[in-house]
Amino acid sequence: MSLFWRIFGLNAVVLGSATALLLWAPVTVSVPVVLTEAVILVGGLAVMLVANAALLRWGLAPLDRLTRLMTTVDLLRPGQRLPAQGGGEVAELIRTFNAMLHRLEQERAASSARVLLAQEAERRRIAQELHDEVGQSMTAILLALKRAADAADAPLRDELHQAQEITRESLDEVRRLVRRLRPGVLDDLGLVSALTSLTSGFATHTGLRVVRRYDADLPALDPETELALYRVAQESLTNAARHADAERVEVALTRADDAVVLSITDDGRGIKAACEGAGIRGMRERALLIGADLDIADASTTGSGSGSTGTRVRLTTPVPRKQP
Repeated sequence: MSLFWRIFGLNAVVLGSATALLLWAPVTVSVPVVLTEAVILVGGLAVMLVANAALLRWGLAPLDRLTRLMTTVDLLRPGQRLPAQGGGEVAELIRTFNAMLHRLEQERAASSARVLLAQEAERRRIAQELHDEVGQSMTAILLALKRAADAADAPLRDELHQAQEITRESLDEVRRLVRRLRPGVLDDLGLVSALTSLTSGFATHTGLRVVRRYDADLPALDPETELALYRVAQESLTNAARHADAERVEVALTRADDAVVLSITDDGRGIKAACEGAGIRGMRERALLIGADLDIADASTTGSGSGSTGTRVRLTTPVPRKQP
């Protein structure tokens, strides 16, 4: 039934009921109108309006649900659909919207994949230039400062040694930036070693206590999946250090049935769904890239002994099946 005939039928039911009441009810209208008759007519009108509003609300409820989904849908959370039950224009509109939403999710995933791959390529290029150009230049400066300090007198030697220390610290910072831009250990030794190196450096620079928990029977993952897991862990640790006021962070990499689960839990002040920024949306895009499910929520943690509410980031990625 089309929307026109549905609304027409609902109004026809209300008007027909009112007409039947006027025909068979023992009510007459005098001229001038008597007070009791006016009260009865006004009451009947109110009943008709309430009944008409209730029937219209019931008939247009699918459109209300569709409107709410349109205003709240997020392409980074795929799978939000409305059931298209029955026939008519409303059901066809819902089916069309679901199909459009599916197409937009696919296009968003494809465009996000292109952007992320371009970002990783740019990170790799910048890391290579920092390592080859800036790193080598600073190493040469260190050697020149050492030669100059060895040949200088005592007052100047102390200043040259101080310049050496500043240059060495800057070189260490450049190397740390290179590791953040492109973790070479991920390519050379795999995800577990890369996460171990990441968490060790994180604990050293932030002072937070990091607990690691890795399963021994983790399956092999493709490079894109390992990189996405690494980046999600990197962003989660950064958020825990900057925003959570945490003291303890647990990083777990486990296997659950046919999936690998990365879980980062801190004992900080928790997170609100409304405050998602660019970092969290970037994690959701990486989850879409590898077909994984990302869940970010408050989690009661007991590791600190205070039972505080922290944040749990949980990324579940399916394990690719081996070809027979």
